[in-house]
Amino acid sequence: MIFYSRYPEFLPAIEPLTKLQSLDNGSLLSDSFLIEKEKELAMYYAPHNEYINTNAQVVIVGITPGWGQMKAAFNRVVELLDKGDNKEEILKQAKIAASFSGQMRTNLITMLNQCGLAEVLGIQTTAQLFTTSRSLLHTTSIIRYPVFCHGKNYTGHTPPIKKSKMLSRYAYEIFPEELKTLKKNALIIPLGKISEQITRSIRDDLEKNHTYLFGFPHPSGANGHRLRQFEQNYSRFRVDVKKWFGG
Repeated sequence: MIFYSRYPEFLPAIEPLTKLQSLDNGSLLSDSFLIEKEKELAMYYAPHNEYINTNAQVVIVGITPGWGQMKAAFNRVVELLDKGDNKEEILKQAKIAASFSGQMRTNLITMLNQCGLAEVLGIQTTAQLFTTSRSLLHTTSIIRYPVFCHGKNYTGHTPPIKKSKMLSRYAYEIFPEELKTLKKNALIIPLGKISEQITRSIRDDLEKNHTYLFGFPHPSGANGHRLRQFEQNYSRFRVDVKKWFGG
């Protein structure tokens, strides 16, 4: 399912990218893909979060796509444009390409497996959520499009989301609308404290149709407290996962 897609709007700027040998900051962080600016913040278009797997059983939520995800999504779109794929397939494949990758995915899979998620889903490992069992997974961001602060990936801290009208609109208006499209009783896993805080606050305004795994640490290698945070909540995670599936 495509949710409020701006892909047709940016397609004229995307098509010339097929002639480039590689994509870099200059080609993507340009005025052609600039959505909005607010003081030190700049938001750019990226296509992957416009595709929503409304039938997903597991939903993993980050803060906002970073440069790595943005580049991966555009690389996939450019590749598929040359093949002539339709819009929905292009956005779906961009989503798959831009999902957590590298060490971050490895860390995430390890923690999800330890929570017992693979067992209740009837798969061998949660690594399959990113491959053969992709239909069970939806990945998304509270702020749909990539945001940069002084040219660097926005982390959710400076400035705080609530202090920005631009970020607040995406976090507190657009993101809740996306959650409403999901089927009943998905397991929603907000990554890190910022994602948890936002998801907790909007949950009170929505029908409580889903189960939320709060307290889940961000899998980034830069999160030095990841293992300690996970160990503190490990027992509760296993209980909550079993309750969710049983419910």
